[in-house]
Amino acid sequence: MSALPLVPRDISWLLFNERVLQEAADTSVPLVERMKFLGIYSSNGDEFFRVRVATLLRMVKYKRKNNQLKEFNPEELLEQIQRIVLQQQERFTEIYDSICSELEKQGLQIINETQLDESEQKYIREYFRQHVLPTLSPVLIDTKKNIPELKDRTIYLLVRLVTKSKGKAKTVTEKVRHALIEVSTKVQSRFVVLPKGNHIILLDDVIRYCINDLFYAFEFDEAKAYTIKITRDAELDIVDDVTKSLVRKIEDSLKRRKKGQPTRLVYDEELPLESLDFMLRKLKLKKDDTILPGGRYHNFVDFMNFPPIGPAALKFPSIRPIIPKEFIGAKSFLSVIKKQDVLLTYPYQSFDLIIHTIREAAIDPKVKSISITLYRVAKNSNIVNALVSALRNGKKVTCVVELQARFDEENNIVAANKLIEEGAKIIYGVPGLKAHSKLFLITRAENGKTVQYAHIGTGNFNESTAKIYGDHSLLTTDKRITDEVKTIFEFYNNNYKTGSYKHLLVSPFYMRKKFLALIDNEISIAKAGSKASIDIKLNSITDEVMIAKLYEASQAGVVIRLIIRGSCSLVPGVTGISDNITAISIVDKFLEHARVFIFANNGNAKYYISSADWMQRNLDFRSEVAAPVYSKELQQELHDIFELQWRDNVKARVIKQGDNNNHFVKEFTTSKNQYRAQNDIYSYLKKKNTV
Repeated sequence: MSALPLVPRDISWLLFNERVLQEAADTSVPLVERMKFLGIYSSNGDEFFRVRVATLLRMVKYKRKNNQLKEFNPEELLEQIQRIVLQQQERFTEIYDSICSELEKQGLQIINETQLDESEQKYIREYFRQHVLPTLSPVLIDTKKNIPELKDRTIYLLVRLVTKSKGKAKTVTEKVRHALIEVSTKVQSRFVVLPKGNHIILLDDVIRYCINDLFYAFEFDEAKAYTIKITRDAELDIVDDVTKSLVRKIEDSLKRRKKGQPTRLVYDEELPLESLDFMLRKLKLKKDDTILPGGRYHNFVDFMNFPPIGPAALKFPSIRPIIPKEFIGAKSFLSVIKKQDVLLTYPYQSFDLIIHTIREAAIDPKVKSISITLYRVAKNSNIVNALVSALRNGKKVTCVVELQARFDEENNIVAANKLIEEGAKIIYGVPGLKAHSKLFLITRAENGKTVQYAHIGTGNFNESTAKIYGDHSLLTTDKRITDEVKTIFEFYNNNYKTGSYKHLLVSPFYMRKKFLALIDNEISIAKAGSKASIDIKLNSITDEVMIAKLYEASQAGVVIRLIIRGSCSLVPGVTGISDNITAISIVDKFLEHARVFIFANNGNAKYYISSADWMQRNLDFRSEVAAPVYSKELQQELHDIFELQWRDNVKARVIKQGDNNNHFVKEFTTSKNQYRAQNDIYSYLKKKNTV
């Protein structure tokens, strides 16, 4: 299998992040949104270094091989990553400067502390005194053996306090002291909009402007501040202590994560070399670690919340989520689901329908119980509040809460504790597996019988991300599906009861096997001389076994179309191996997050939606669910949406052989044959649901 053409997962992911950078560079994208894409790129990069680079560093340290994509040497991968990231960082700075120039043409300007006029200087001093100074705790670090632990993904100003003195030969000597200032954006915005409304100054520069006031007790001739930021290993090392609950173990490991091994240091390239060396010694980093020079500003993740200043044309127009016509005027959402299967497509359709369905169940006297999986919930979650309402109305509520949902662990603990206080039964996932499925099951007494209402989705029960993530939800009372959803919840409750499934594809037990069988079926059809095809939409495809099977299908004559947003280790278009495989990636204003599978099946197509990507972790080490879509009407809807995405020639990029596989499709010559999938899907669903 090692002879197969494969792209390392991490290199392919960096190519995805390059596509995000392309959006920031695209002059057709509104300026404020371009700034936000820089924030998305930065946030993605932070997580990449916290997780993927940290994993590679551990592999190098402990001389381990990855159990997938084994032929890739982790040391060589790290070197390749370093080269790509440095190139992207240079491009990032160029794009940022370009956006700032374009904003100036619109009469808007991001200024620094040297560009303030007299009235702005006065305003900033008062703003600093009232809002910023009380939050700062500068620390002199020269004489300290150990400097304070630098927080992950937090910017610091490294301040050089320079005192000059003249010697006997009239030579000037300098004494340099160093101080660190944490720039916290948890209590205040990174951006300060000045009174005129057309000037913005960053919090970093507010502090720089008032730096002398901060160190008034010290004698110095010059004070300059340079930004640095550290990224730490985000792996949760859970100590196997039998005296502690899982929640306590997770809480303890979260504390240890804050002191995780540094995986990257980024710094202002204007920082004098002696001060950089000083910090490397203090942080116990070597120059062959990931040390990245950059511009004056870091932690661009804050730019995801860039202030919505200026005319409306500088931002994406907001869309009003569509209400499916079946729900318009309906007194009961449960009655709508009882009549027919429902497919919701976010963010084009409203996630509020899910919240309202659970709220209705919470107060419906005929509803007896609600079971749900919670992987990533919003802060102050409306879903959690609806479940609290159900508990207060006497319903039995069971929540499968995944405590190891990376970077949402603390949020999930808070949600779980809130539900426990109200009397919910909380199941903390499955030992050895992450519970990544997106399910709920409502049981209701109707005419002496129990009727079950099920949800199977591709995205989380999270009203915040549902506004920007492209996902699907299937709502049904079809017993073929609801009975098997019930079996999954029984497995969560009693892990030895894995159950059997004829309709759902459930990992880690049957999903891989059944997907392989579905591909084998297309291979048999193709070998028999009939047309065979597979359409797949995923976030990532990196699993070698699934890739090898798709290569086999391609060689048998199966036509395969892939829409892969992120990592794609599969290489399309290789002569004799993947000639019949074509792949694109769409990056636009909404994050493509849905997983969809369409197998032609000799004219009787099989459709599935799933929570799982084709990665080893999803197929072998997570609890995931793929659900068949049986309704012909909903199958047609999934087909139409896939075709709208496949014809995209505005935001689609071609994935092909070679490193430079981020070329736009761009087949349009006029605006009339310009197809932008996300706009077209909204128009399609709006037309379909117009009463």
